Amino acid sequence: MASGPTRTYRIPLVLLAAADLAILGAILWPWQQALNLPINGTTAIDPAISLIAYMGLLYWMSSGIKDPTRDAIAAGTTFGIIAGLVLAARVLIDIWTGHQSGFLHPALLGLAVILWGVAGLRGSRAAGNSSIGALAGLWSAMVSGLIACAAIFADLYLAGPTQASPDPWKQYQDLAIGNSATQGLVHSLNNATAFLLLGPLTGALVGIIFALLGQN
Repeated sequence: MASGPTRTYRIPLVLLAAADLAILGAILWPWQQALNLPINGTTAIDPAISLIAYMGLLYWMSSGIKDPTRDAIAAGTTFGIIAGLVLAARVLIDIWTGHQSGFLHPALLGLAVILWGVAGLRGSRAAGNSSIGALAGLWSAMVSGLIACAAIFADLYLAGPTQASPDPWKQYQDLAIGNSATQGLVHSLNNATAFLLLGPLTGALVGIIFALLGQN
């Protein structure tokens, strides 16, 4: 069984994933055209499935672990929160500037990636094993992804429901061509899926790279 300190950060993260899923459901459930989004509706389904998987993975990965691994996950959590705030800032700037943020957009993303690498380095040193750097980096990116998704979904929810024309033919044209509301929704959902799926892969990669470089 996991010890108390492990549960103190595992439970909030699982609850954050559940909250993200609930907000996503509140955004998409009233909208009848959600499953008509690109790629046969998977644009809407992918982030929901990813969040459900996160809840299980976060619980499983932090269960029955020993002190060195627990310390590595703790480091991943700390740097993941910082990187998550960086990604949330990136999301908000992206929204405020209408996707015209220039160099700041990739700079913030690069900073988050570096923080995942530092999490891997710190985690590997805490565990005394460079391979744990991948776990710490992956965990860190998962934490960041949940925070970034919270920013994305909160913005979508506060913006109100996506409006569709009452005329069936015009509604079809809007979905086929892509009105501004639908385009914004698709862009946000794709960003959320990227954070949830590509983030952990990137975090694990830079985590092990930083851990190996830190041995020299």
